[in-house]
Amino acid sequence: MKPFRMFAHTAMIAGISAMMFVAAIATAAQTTKSEEKKTAPGEAATATALDNLQAAYDGESNAKTRYEAFAKKADEEGYTKIASLFRAAAHAESVHISNHVAVIKKMGGEPKADIKAPDVKSTKENLEAAIKGETYETEIMYPGFIKQARDEKNKDALKTFNGAKAVEAEHAKLFKQALENLDQGKGGAVAYYVCKVCGYTAIQLPKNDCPICSNPKDNFDKVK
Repeated sequence: MKPFRMFAHTAMIAGISAMMFVAAIATAAQTTKSEEKKTAPGEAATATALDNLQAAYDGESNAKTRYEAFAKKADEEGYTKIASLFRAAAHAESVHISNHVAVIKKMGGEPKADIKAPDVKSTKENLEAAIKGETYETEIMYPGFIKQARDEKNKDALKTFNGAKAVEAEHAKLFKQALENLDQGKGGAVAYYVCKVCGYTAIQLPKNDCPICSNPKDNFDKVK
């Protein structure tokens, strides 16, 4: 083959290879972007506020069932104080369930939940699971739901999501404290106070009104 033809042939192959490389890079970038869009934490772009309300209702319903089972296990292991905390958290989840249901029905939906059998382990492990669940709701799930509700200008959904998010953050703190002081979790049941409006949970009644929803402090449930 003459030098010129060899050069042209080589250049043509190099050009084709370069185009194939660029196309491969572009395809990979597009795929990555698509995957990121699907898996971005808290992203609710493909779900409506009503979809998210149903998801929250399902999540809170399962959390209530789980905490009730955790409370029973804590009692069996002698962690009576931690059992009280789990019962109070379950009561708070009932408040969230009621709040979500009210908005779902107002929007013309029918609440649906798939209640699964709780995975109950030791009280220490149950506290770790509870912390993980509450942290997920606080940092990922509810922020995404709030964004979608805000985009839809759905004030009712926004209110119930914001209230639940704030309460779940408090639950995470209480569970972390219980885990850090596990040995002090025995010795008799203790009382927790749960706001009837938003589910705010505390070991003592607030000095004034509920710090989350401003509900009067005399409108709290006492849970042991």
